[in-house]
Amino acid sequence: MSMPRRPGLGRGLEALIPEGEHPSQIGTSYIPQERIVTNPRQPRSHIDPEELAELTASIKEHGILQPLLVTYDDLSGNYTLIAGERRLLAARQAGLDHVPAIVRQASEQQRLELALIENLQRADLTPLEAADAYRQLVEDFSLSHEEVAARVGKSRAAVTNTLRLLKLPVAVQQALVDGLISEGHARSLLALPTPEAQEAALRVILKQGLSVRQTEELVRKLSGHRPVRTPKALPNPEVTALEERLRARLGTRVKLNRYQRGGTLVIHYYSDEELDSIIEALLGEQ
Repeated sequence: MSMPRRPGLGRGLEALIPEGEHPSQIGTSYIPQERIVTNPRQPRSHIDPEELAELTASIKEHGILQPLLVTYDDLSGNYTLIAGERRLLAARQAGLDHVPAIVRQASEQQRLELALIENLQRADLTPLEAADAYRQLVEDFSLSHEEVAARVGKSRAAVTNTLRLLKLPVAVQQALVDGLISEGHARSLLALPTPEAQEAALRVILKQGLSVRQTEELVRKLSGHRPVRTPKALPNPEVTALEERLRARLGTRVKLNRYQRGGTLVIHYYSDEELDSIIEALLGEQ
């Protein structure tokens, strides 16, 4: 009886674990950290210095708890890092000569996919870093948006929307990288037709500190779209008739508002004399 086929790279690092092997049964080698070169297709371009310092301190105290994942290059005799860039940098800062690593065979495409998957699972990538990694899979390895989505465990729409961020002008992308705007702001700006309009809207967002919802409203106005307004409900004939009776009895404008439970009766007056007249009509007092 044939065993069912394992899912592909959408399961992340498990894709490089041989059939039938449990992760705890895989051997870990200690290899010289100086023989490990970084993945040229590593999607993450920025590592927070404070987080790196915290990890370095932890490694000095406890060592590396999770092995790196590398592949061996027969020509150079070195190892190419697939996953664990922060751990490697922290180990070097901690002064470790050797680091624990799992050595597996992986193609160039698999290296990119697995590095992307690990960072996405840890939420370590900025939206633009994820977008650039998706772009490499699409352009360099001829994958469709659906295929990219299947490999990284995202929906096709999420992949497509993230890729669209690369169409924004440099000023908007830099504001996103610097944390001045969120991914929601950036996606809203994509609805504007030109880079000039997007940059102009960005200036308004930064100057006025607009929220994402306010940015969406700004984009609608700049695009010439008026907000859709809910048409007013037709007046209830019974309410209108009662308002007319009260108006005739009190001699002034009356507004009756009915809600699901109860309501309000608003009686207008325009002078002290008119107020006295209304009180007399309601209470029968001078």
